[in-house]
Amino acid sequence: MIDKNIVKNIVDEWLSGKEYFLTDLTVSADDRIVVEIDHKDGVWIDDCVELSKFIEERLSRDQEDYELEVGSAGIGQPFKVKQQYVNHVGDPVEALTLDGRKLKGVLKAAGDDGFTLTVQTKVKPEGAKRPKLVDEDVTMGYGDVKSVKYLIKF
Repeated sequence: MIDKNIVKNIVDEWLSGKEYFLTDLTVSADDRIVVEIDHKDGVWIDDCVELSKFIEERLSRDQEDYELEVGSAGIGQPFKVKQQYVNHVGDPVEALTLDGRKLKGVLKAAGDDGFTLTVQTKVKPEGAKRPKLVDEDVTMGYGDVKSVKYLIKF
């Protein structure tokens, strides 16, 4: 079986000096390698091809046969690494909390321990006849959510 750490080191070497970053890397028991990368401006197919060739040049098919797939993290997919949160500050997102609540709002900030989401909440001011929508900041740790993903607006 191909060692995941060896593949990660190869990918890290390719990523060095580039604005791309690794979002996921899996190596299955049958040596199927899946590498997902991301970039703040999106991922170009040419770069996926370049990374794929870079990996193939450094792994020997004579020692172990493997299947290799290199692609992007995918728009609309849950964030997997902190850099994805950072890249989407200011964008609309949907967070699914551990207790099953869905919060939709704008990702206001992302830090080392968590992120802040600005959501709209209905509040009825004292003396008002109707409630009005107000912005409320909700701060959560990365471990407080099942998933967070970019909301695609049409």
